[in-house]
Amino acid sequence: MPNILIVDDEAGIRDSLAGILADEGYSSSSADSGEACLDLLSKTAFDVVLLDIWLPGMDGLDTLAKIRDLDNPPEVIMISGHGTIETAVRATKLGAYDFLEKPLRMEKTLILVKNAIDAKKLQRENVDLKKQLQAKSIIVGDSIP
Repeated sequence: MPNILIVDDEAGIRDSLAGILADEGYSSSSADSGEACLDLLSKTAFDVVLLDIWLPGMDGLDTLAKIRDLDNPPEVIMISGHGTIETAVRATKLGAYDFLEKPLRMEKTLILVKNAIDAKKLQRENVDLKKQLQAKSIIVGDSIP
């Protein structure tokens, strides 16, 4: 079952997203700050993070940069109620999978979550296949100097 982390300082948004994701068969956890998000990511593997840009303390873009530095980072979908094109471009350059504006449209949110999970799955399969190929690709030979 895919595991999703919801990071938003508004409890209502965290609770409603968690309920909708549970209805769709996803497991989710939530955090109310960038620091709490990074703490949870250090303890648990997540496939996708829904990350608000405006957070107390460390903002979403700084949190995104730290997430991208992790080994095997999850896909990150940024959320903002005050989104600008510049912010969306910066988030994408930092490695965000996509960008959602509040108020969230559930259909679009669920499609993006599914696509991000599929992308993460493909990344894992790619890494596994490369490991298998490296193990089988041993070249042994002699040559004349």
